[in-house]
Amino acid sequence: MTRTNLANAEKISRLLFNAIEKNKLVAAGKSEEQLNAEVSALATDQFGIAEHWHKKIVRAGSNTLAIYPDNPSNRVLAADDIVFIDYGPIVEGFEADLGRTYVLGNDPIKLKLKNDVEKAWYEIQGWYQQHTKLPASDLFQFCVEKAREHGWSFGGAIAGHIVGKYPHEQPADPKSLELDIHPDNHNDMFLPDANGDKRHWILELQFVDREKQIGAYFEQLL
Repeated sequence: MTRTNLANAEKISRLLFNAIEKNKLVAAGKSEEQLNAEVSALATDQFGIAEHWHKKIVRAGSNTLAIYPDNPSNRVLAADDIVFIDYGPIVEGFEADLGRTYVLGNDPIKLKLKNDVEKAWYEIQGWYQQHTKLPASDLFQFCVEKAREHGWSFGGAIAGHIVGKYPHEQPADPKSLELDIHPDNHNDMFLPDANGDKRHWILELQFVDREKQIGAYFEQLL
């Protein structure tokens, strides 16, 4: 039932992201911290989401180049900004992990970046689903190639990780990369967990243009 539970957690999280757009929360003049607080309140008030298993991320402009461990300075959203939101809600004890990109204004390059990262996500998912055995490092490299194919650079240190019932499985060695889609993780993604159960992976893509100082992000259950 784990996949069903995770799919339900993602379904509720998608409704949250739909509500972000419906309520036009992503708007110029707000700081990243303000928008983050508004999204958190919306998650609790409308969807009963009170807990999140990872830090709540809102990044705009040049901050969209930052990777997960970074904590860039709070930035105010500009009228022509690119923005992404990355949340990890816990829904009925199971983890979701959803990331989406928003473009304020009509900049064609930013719109292309937003659309390309989403399109590439589904292209990579289709490729992954053709396999029954696949090293995580191979999937990471395929993501890097997809970014290049669409005209961008791959900005993430990883291209995903596992999720599950909160808290999800942890490696015996805290420094191990075996549960991340990382270039140095050569383990088969289809290997079961320590209990013999199927693992469930998140695919996260961050495409960037370092010259223009912009990035876009798309993330959900693989």
